[in-house]
Amino acid sequence: MTTKTPITIAVMAKNEAHRLGACLETVRWADEVVVLDDMSTDQTVEIAKSYGAKCLKRQMDVEGRHRNFLYAQAKHEWVLSLDADEHVTPALADEISAVVKKNDPNFAGYSVPMKIYIGERWIRGAGYYPSARLKLFRRDKFKYEEARVHPRVFLDGKCGHLKGELMHYSFRDLNHFITKFNRETDLEADKWVKDGRRMSLGLALFKATDRFFRAYFTKKGYRDGYLGFLLSCFSSWYQLVTYAKYSEFKQSHTDARKKE
Repeated sequence: MTTKTPITIAVMAKNEAHRLGACLETVRWADEVVVLDDMSTDQTVEIAKSYGAKCLKRQMDVEGRHRNFLYAQAKHEWVLSLDADEHVTPALADEISAVVKKNDPNFAGYSVPMKIYIGERWIRGAGYYPSARLKLFRRDKFKYEEARVHPRVFLDGKCGHLKGELMHYSFRDLNHFITKFNRETDLEADKWVKDGRRMSLGLALFKATDRFFRAYFTKKGYRDGYLGFLLSCFSSWYQLVTYAKYSEFKQSHTDARKKE
């Protein structure tokens, strides 16, 4: 019998029955898998249990808080954080196992390069690759900012960098990409209002222009042809759409206070 790597795979899921199995299939080498289910109404929990995963239920409130709760459930020192649409490649699995075995005290965590897909197409430019993210860490040396959208990560120690890649099937198609874009700009605009951030149209236009040129030229969005151009535009529009929603939300809050 093959000895499993003493690591906890931590997965967040909500109605992921259609893809969770494929994710868990790539981490059979790990000793523990913990799935935090956000009140799914499909077969997510049953599929997770069929892979021997420990399943917990918790309704998502704040993303950072939700993630921190999940990591606190790990029994091992080393944790690999995954989403249900991510797959660990064999090369990455071998590299992680070697890192855990060596257990170098000089490192508290490791970033992992991501291969992000829209449908079956790998996006090479516009900042989508390698888009390395801190995914492997010591449980007691890592935490997320308790923010609703794009929470920052805090690592108490040195961060190393792995070469093995994580496959991220983030978007089923362009329609799914746009749906996520709309949701994320909603959350970002709400965050700006609640944080009391001061934004102006001029600043939003400056950031939008800067984002396009960085995505398309500096980060080589042109390598992906028309799709790279489109994604660079969305990177720019993120600022403009968020600003428009921010202005609308801010006015709604002002009107609500006047009625009180």
